[in-house]
Amino acid sequence: MKVAADFSQRVVVHSESLEWVASPMAGVDRRALDRVGDEVARATTIVRYAPNSHFSPHVHTGGEEFIVLDGVFQDEHGDFPAGSYIRNPPQSKHRPGSEEGCIIFVKLWQFQPSDRTHVRLQTHFMGSVPHCDFRGVSVTPLYKDEWEEVSLLHFEPGAEISIDTNGGAEVLVLDGSIDEQADTLVKNSWLRTPLQSAINAKAGKEGAKVWIKTGHLKDVENQISRVQNA
Repeated sequence: MKVAADFSQRVVVHSESLEWVASPMAGVDRRALDRVGDEVARATTIVRYAPNSHFSPHVHTGGEEFIVLDGVFQDEHGDFPAGSYIRNPPQSKHRPGSEEGCIIFVKLWQFQPSDRTHVRLQTHFMGSVPHCDFRGVSVTPLYKDEWEEVSLLHFEPGAEISIDTNGGAEVLVLDGSIDEQADTLVKNSWLRTPLQSAINAKAGKEGAKVWIKTGHLKDVENQISRVQNA
């Protein structure tokens, strides 16, 4: 299966407009944002767990990164409410589910094979620092290594950024709205920009909070190859 699989193209998806598609596990539905592969895939997805639904225990051979958008995600490592940011590295395992139901934004098979760093953050309890380059924007750092950087950006109304994304980038709007090129991205809208590109964004009248990841698309061909050889 291929969804938005041309990584040389800029892509915008307003995920709230997509239909939910049932997964192989009862009570777990998905909205695909990008995907290369079948059930084993390099994928970026919005996933909805119905109350009292669970996936079977499994190993994340290629790693799993997610942020909880609504409800409470659960596994044997704890309860993760909305705002939680989690990185389960390659070879980690768990039995995910939710007693009350939840929605998560999740990325699979996008880690370096040697990565063994677990990250479990509750971003609602984290502060932010003023952005060094842009007035009216503050930053909550989430993760950084030699391949990628992940943060939350908090925009005051009308605040603007202009950043080079030479290694590619992704943005998910968590609250408020931003204008980027000719597109208005609202809550749960997703943007992916290719290598050697830029993001020029301006927040709407209510400001915005966005999740942003940069640099990781330098390795996308290797990510896809690892999935195909799994």
